[in-house]
Amino acid sequence: MNAVAAEAARTRPHRAVTVALWAVQVVLAFVIGSGGAMKLAADPVMVQMFDDIGAGQWFRVVVGALEVAGAVGLLVPRLATWAAAGLALLLLGATITNLAVLHADPAMSAALMVTAAVVVVVRRRRRPPA
Repeated sequence: MNAVAAEAARTRPHRAVTVALWAVQVVLAFVIGSGGAMKLAADPVMVQMFDDIGAGQWFRVVVGALEVAGAVGLLVPRLATWAAAGLALLLLGATITNLAVLHADPAMSAALMVTAAVVVVVRRRRRPPA
């Protein structure tokens, strides 16, 4: 095997992981960003949900802004790890709220939380040593 072919074979898995990671980040950014935009736009479903939570509409705006900021951060390489970590914590709160306050199915928020946490772990493992 010549040197070029050997190098290509060695970097192929690295490239596949990179592409898969970015695909996950883009989908996660779209889903989270869409939810954040709905909160910021005062979608009636979101307004009602935050009324049910009882924290006030100011909290809907804060959560919406954090979601949109986190979604944008997922798409910026230098911010992606931190954005995913922040979103994972935000989604932990959403999962707890779904269970304890809304008595709703937490599957979606839990799945998004795990996805954000996986992004954090994979990105941290791929970081070159300082």
